[in-house]
Amino acid sequence: MRPPEPVDGRAGVPAGFTIVVDGEPVPVRAGQTLAAALLAAGRRTTRRTRFAGRPRGVFCGIGICFDCLVVCNGEPGVRACLRPAAPGDVVGTGGGPGPEPGDVLGPGAGEDAR
Repeated sequence: MRPPEPVDGRAGVPAGFTIVVDGEPVPVRAGQTLAAALLAAGRRTTRRTRFAGRPRGVFCGIGICFDCLVVCNGEPGVRACLRPAAPGDVVGTGGGPGPEPGDVLGPGAGEDAR
């Protein structure tokens, strides 16, 4: 029989656990936000801009700028810098390759919506 995992001060949260980001496991230390876990794993892009497909990631780190939006457990628009990571979280970043050169992106193509 294995001894129970150590926990931090938050009601039974393991001291270290794994979340799934874009289908891949990412290690997390207890107390980290989603943004901290992503940065510690070397993942800098959390989303792409709507029209130009430019990468965005953690900018302010305090929930003001909305650049770190992710989908967490099916909930879109989650600010990764504010959401504490929890065991079993499934995160989508939208940090894919973005549009290819020459793609028709619609009005304002090549510029971010402002």
